[in-house]
Amino acid sequence: MKLSSFLFLCLFGTANSQVRPVTAGELTNSNLPMQTIGANDLIAISVYDSPELTRAVRVSAEGLISIPMLREKIRAEGLMPSDLEADIVEALKTSEVLVDPLVTVTVVEYHSRPISVMGSVKKAITFQADAPLTLLDALARAEGLTLEAGPVILLTRFHAGQGGGSTTSEHIPVNALIDAGDPQWNVTLTGGEEILVPAMGRVFVTGNVKRPGAFSLRDAGEGTVLQMLALAEGLAPFSAKQAYIYRRAQDGSRSEVPVELESILKRKRADVRVLPEDILYIPDDRTRRLTATALERIMAFGSTAGATALIYRP
Repeated sequence: MKLSSFLFLCLFGTANSQVRPVTAGELTNSNLPMQTIGANDLIAISVYDSPELTRAVRVSAEGLISIPMLREKIRAEGLMPSDLEADIVEALKTSEVLVDPLVTVTVVEYHSRPISVMGSVKKAITFQADAPLTLLDALARAEGLTLEAGPVILLTRFHAGQGGGSTTSEHIPVNALIDAGDPQWNVTLTGGEEILVPAMGRVFVTGNVKRPGAFSLRDAGEGTVLQMLALAEGLAPFSAKQAYIYRRAQDGSRSEVPVELESILKRKRADVRVLPEDILYIPDDRTRRLTATALERIMAFGSTAGATALIYRP
């Protein structure tokens, strides 16, 4: 008789839906990495010469497992499989179920090791880390970055522990990771990570330019006034000599930064840096525009009067 059928026939009936017989494949073919056990993980417990105790058990949301003939539940969350083995052995001895049990614990499925990839990726995804993988592997599962992806990837790791655990954050430069292929940035993931790919920052250019709009900041997430004017295809006629940058602070307030535009264009002043979400406003020089309009009307009137005098001269 096959091992799986034998175990099934020997198991005690139970009303706990989180407990089921363990198969031979779960006992012998699991190659998951050695990591601490978490809530909702599926573990295989093998007790030598005791098929009634050999089974696969789902860890509860509270981090506990139930074993037949043991009145008290056993805490599994946060333990390595070897530590849980020792606790089960001690519980079986204390309850006088077995004199000298030989217990093996194997993690069959991790459900407490999620990795989330979100932001400027083609497919936001959350999956379980059933084996160590790299950051590039995780991005590949999300089908890669979009064209709007910014220059930095934010990687947040959750570290389980007492009191709810802790988190740490890393900033991964996209150019170094993907373009340069630097292996130091292709970090290893083991579960409990969140990968956020922010979109590129934008600068809004408005006012007296040929093509107003929102323009992305690619390289280091920064740009300059001259770069933004180039993206806006240059100044329109009658632009003012001074421009303004409107910048939002962390408290939500917005400040005004004057820009000596004419001096920058004449290379008398250094170019001015712009940041994501800045508004670059190029005012219109109304005096110059009114002067030019008046001259055009005078010239047009003179041409018309000259033509009329030529036609109706007696």
